[in-house]
Amino acid sequence: MHYPFPSLKILTTLLLSLILTLEAPGVFARPDDANPNFQVKTLAPTSRQDSLDRTIANLLSQHHYRQSPLDDALSSLVLNAYLDSLDFSRSYFLASDIARFEPYRTTLDDAVKEGDLHPAYDIFNTYLRRLTERTARIQSLLKQEFRFDVDESLNLDRKDAPWARTSEELDDLWRKRLKHEMLTLILSGKDQAEARELLSKRYDNRLRQALQSTSDDVFQWYMNAVAQAFDPHTAYFSPRNTENFNIQMRLSLEGIGCVLRMEDEQVTVVELVTGGPADLSQQIRPTDKIVAVAQGDEDPWVDVVGWRLDDVVEKIRGPRGTVVRLKILPGKAGATAAEKSVRLVRDTIKLEKQAAKSEIKTFKDSGGRELRVGVITVPAFYSDFEAARRGVKDYRSTTRDVRRLLKELQGRIDGLVLDLRENGGGSLQEAVDLTGLFIDEGPVVQVRNSGGRVEVEEDKDEGQVYNGPLAVLVDHASASASEIFAGAIQDYGRGIVIGDPTFGKGTVQTLVDLSRLTRTREPQGQLKITIAKFYRVSGGSTQHRGVLPDIAIPSILDSDDLGESAQKNALPWDEIPATRYEGERRLATLAPELARRHQRRVADDPDYQAFLHDLEFTRQQRDKTTVSLLEKQRRAEQERLEAWQRERENRYRTLKKLPLLKPGDEIPEGKDSLIPDVALEESARIVADLILLDSPNQGSSTLVMSR
Repeated sequence: MHYPFPSLKILTTLLLSLILTLEAPGVFARPDDANPNFQVKTLAPTSRQDSLDRTIANLLSQHHYRQSPLDDALSSLVLNAYLDSLDFSRSYFLASDIARFEPYRTTLDDAVKEGDLHPAYDIFNTYLRRLTERTARIQSLLKQEFRFDVDESLNLDRKDAPWARTSEELDDLWRKRLKHEMLTLILSGKDQAEARELLSKRYDNRLRQALQSTSDDVFQWYMNAVAQAFDPHTAYFSPRNTENFNIQMRLSLEGIGCVLRMEDEQVTVVELVTGGPADLSQQIRPTDKIVAVAQGDEDPWVDVVGWRLDDVVEKIRGPRGTVVRLKILPGKAGATAAEKSVRLVRDTIKLEKQAAKSEIKTFKDSGGRELRVGVITVPAFYSDFEAARRGVKDYRSTTRDVRRLLKELQGRIDGLVLDLRENGGGSLQEAVDLTGLFIDEGPVVQVRNSGGRVEVEEDKDEGQVYNGPLAVLVDHASASASEIFAGAIQDYGRGIVIGDPTFGKGTVQTLVDLSRLTRTREPQGQLKITIAKFYRVSGGSTQHRGVLPDIAIPSILDSDDLGESAQKNALPWDEIPATRYEGERRLATLAPELARRHQRRVADDPDYQAFLHDLEFTRQQRDKTTVSLLEKQRRAEQERLEAWQRERENRYRTLKKLPLLKPGDEIPEGKDSLIPDVALEESARIVADLILLDSPNQGSSTLVMSR
């Protein structure tokens, strides 16, 4: 396959090993370098950075897939991205600052082309001054007494709020914000004095780090804003963050297995690596926020709110077998969540822990016939590239593992569910090869580069390893390689797709070593740049829209804030001509009846209805952006959340005749919970329906519901 940078290794792994990575590099300096004098200094660009700015600008304008000119429209996007990165919650800059920056809206493009970084440093230096002023006011506000018996509220969603016109407006905003943060700490078990001291240290520490920012920090932050104006997957990595990015791509990383990014000054969990300590703990989920870190079982907590992201990563990362404790604000509980502590033992993320696994579910039809549906869970499209390079005969890969599982299930199952939920992608070649287990030879995906050239990735192996009834279960976190596989199975009519619309990540990136282009021995970092898009064999892109299911089963991940469509400046959906392939039409004729049977069944299924109720309750909690500052109401909301969690667990403890949880008992999560995987159970029943409809003289049979 030809790409614009033939000498560079293309990232067709599609984030195979998302171990512990930096999605948005931070701007604040290392805490151990902090200057206690709080002296504001004026930062300025260097001649080296001016030159590197021009190099990056040329690469983006000439080789990015979007082919966007550096013009006034792009300039406006850069300004918005830069201001968001510095002050996302609009809590530091004043409206007068934004008005002074407004001329940059149409001139940043010219500045970038000319290597003029002074506008970027002007904005950042203003930010440092405002942060210093605001921290002084925060410390003053923290000395006041807070009353939690006053009925007032705070809107935490300020991304579109108007900029404050006066310092007095910001004072009122921060008074409420500090009340909210203090109340959260009190509800987590601290008294007012402890909460006040922690917040005082937190904001002093935030300022210390900011005032130790270097010229390189500002350059990195600004270049990311320029890159993000092209698309959300294009990014500049400084030399330090280049090292972190390279670590994430090595399977032997010792850590906890999380993808993290900075959101509104808090480190947020984006994704869990299957088989990593965080995933296996079942206590950490995407959207959770990490507010403190402690080493071992005895070391004190270190508050990390406001730290730069790579410093938090260094705190979390460590040798295999050592303990790290995290203090978490659960994302699913929304803005009123209370903190919880999670103890993890660091480990090496290995392919064995990511390996596909299988099970069999058994049902009966109305005639008493037993139907067996196999389930193969595929957590990632992995491959041991290093072992393959060394010529190891039995190296691990998704396709090899699934092929083995299919052979083990042969003769034992009547149908199959392939579970790709929360599968964020991996190797492109594995997506193609896995598709080949279920179709005869033929095209799997089309790849179009920025010049319009289309290459087709094909399965060249004749025959199918499995040709029986098939469903692919996906959710909003199924991305990249998962979407290629699900889209191909759907286009060929080979299986039915069930679940949520997928993520919509249909682009290809490559890494450019900037040191090579600038011909200098000094590290310059790397540019990750989008150079191609994926298209299905039917012609539609997987970008932005994702793969739409044939039968919808919702999930907690079905959120407007998750997915490619939620990303700013994401490349749009489009289509190219279909390639030649031989699909089947029979499944399309059965799909309406499968959907009718599914709807009739779930309408009377108490587990499924409870599942829908739980989803709605969780969404309400998650989407709540306005919080009460009345302690009585917040405690009532917390008790209501705990009661809901306890009641849903007790519903299944009753069925199993186990002792019921009482108020105050720890509520089990993940693998320790008795709550069934309703989406998987119903997907298996849909496959059972498909078996019946596809069997001679069995089309009128129905499943017998059992609990």
